[in-house]
Amino acid sequence: MRPSLVRDGKLDREAAAEALREFLERIVRTGKFELRVNVRTAEAAEEGEAEVFADLDGKDKEILMARGGEALKALEHLAFRALDLEPANHEKIHLDCGGFRALRFEELRMTARVAAERVIASRQPFQLNPMSSRERRIVHLALKEMAGVRTESAGAGDDRHIVIHPK
Repeated sequence: MRPSLVRDGKLDREAAAEALREFLERIVRTGKFELRVNVRTAEAAEEGEAEVFADLDGKDKEILMARGGEALKALEHLAFRALDLEPANHEKIHLDCGGFRALRFEELRMTARVAAERVIASRQPFQLNPMSSRERRIVHLALKEMAGVRTESAGAGDDRHIVIHPK
């Protein structure tokens, strides 16, 4: 049984980083993937930002990035389960592969800003395509401080999406 990675309601960054490193290295070794595992902790993290970062890179990285990063997302899900992390702590761990997800998150922020500008100009709500809870959270945070718009999640399951409304 793994000791808890959460102490006094906060993620123990060093313990979480070490546990994540061990898990990922075991997966890479068992799967005979040609990948390097680099895990680091954030020096300081704002509320709601990631505190532990893992990057996988190497010859087999295309396997993780194929089909919109489905294997990378699945690996992240397995890591959360292996580390026995509650959903509230999932946002504090970030897995990436050669900057693939970081680029996706920046694309989401740009899309959100462009859509919000459209909503402000037209005064009409705008619905984004369905996305994962983590991606929705990135959009919500990107527009949180933007004057003139508000966001809400709508739909259920795989159809859950964000609607940007004029204020």
